Amino acid sequence: MFLKEFKEFAIKGNAIDLAVGVIIGGAFGKIVTSIVNDILMPIVGILLGGVSFTDLKYVIKPAEGTIPEAAIKYGNFIQSVVDFTIIAFCIFIMVKAINGLRKKEETPAAPAAPTKEETLLTEIRDLLAKK
Repeated sequence: MFLKEFKEFAIKGNAIDLAVGVIIGGAFGKIVTSIVNDILMPIVGILLGGVSFTDLKYVIKPAEGTIPEAAIKYGNFIQSVVDFTIIAFCIFIMVKAINGLRKKEETPAAPAAPTKEETLLTEIRDLLAKK
């Protein structure tokens, strides 16, 4: 029973659509990360006086010998927030466009013309109403 339900779920296309969405989303995320890291952040860094966001950090404990430093790397966090914002905006635009297409598809068709029988019955009703 369980396997039959799973097979129906997988064949319906929901699982396949979800898998395709995850794969495309992952690739899209890499593209956005590259745009942010390689194009936007260097420009923002230059505008802010040559600051590289990946280098921004707050050192809690400096490195001692072979022990690395303990630091809060808030520059990476800022970069991740920018990545997320761009991805969220692009997804919002895509969902808005898809919803616009769905509304156009769901527009009801004009009512069908009355059949000959309906037309005759309407004429008979109108004649009877006049008497």
